[in-house]
Amino acid sequence: MLRVSVIGDFDPANDTHTTIQDSLDHAAPGALQAHWVRTDAMDLSVLSSSAAVWCAPASPYRSLEGALQGIRYARENGVPFLGTCAGFQHAIIEFARNVLGLSAAVSEEYDATASCLFVSRLACSLRGGSRMKVRILPGTLAHRLYSSDQAEERYYCNFGFNPAYRDQMEKGGARFSATDQEGEVRVFELPAHRFFVGTLFVPQTSSSSAKPHPIIAGFAAAAQQFGAERSPTAA
Repeated sequence: MLRVSVIGDFDPANDTHTTIQDSLDHAAPGALQAHWVRTDAMDLSVLSSSAAVWCAPASPYRSLEGALQGIRYARENGVPFLGTCAGFQHAIIEFARNVLGLSAAVSEEYDATASCLFVSRLACSLRGGSRMKVRILPGTLAHRLYSSDQAEERYYCNFGFNPAYRDQMEKGGARFSATDQEGEVRVFELPAHRFFVGTLFVPQTSSSSAKPHPIIAGFAAAAQQFGAERSPTAA
């Protein structure tokens, strides 16, 4: 089996964590094994032998810096990457710091008084499994995966992307490929990367064996292709 390194601090009572392996099994039965990597014990050598990296929900993490190191490794080394909920938020921060050069970029969850809040508190909390419609932009990876202009997704978050920085992100190479009904960003991707997607929602909780979630199916396919090319150590 190919290893998928999951950046996060595992909580067996958190269904956004326990469904990660399940969703990988739905998308690629018997092919991918989730291997959790604690944020305060980030080991890039583990990531270097992985077929993909998934940055998990539930924040604040034990170590913001550890999480950002792992995300940066995946981005700079072409490793298929998926960030869901907090993983989306931290991928935004990593991009702001290391691509845009804004070292002070942070989330309001970590420092509410910071001057460079790329991730800010949502006007309306989406914690608790809220379901909302998502509009998907044609011509994006997200649209190819969904084969649809819209979807309904589940959220568990209080924080999201600060739209004040949208122009800077897009000029730096990010693409915002899905929004909610009010135009707030819900998915971003890096078109120059083989597979780098962040979703504010948690697709793993709505995946099933009968209907694997399309984003996770795309992630799993990218992991298998990358693994075949790279021949990483099995989990």
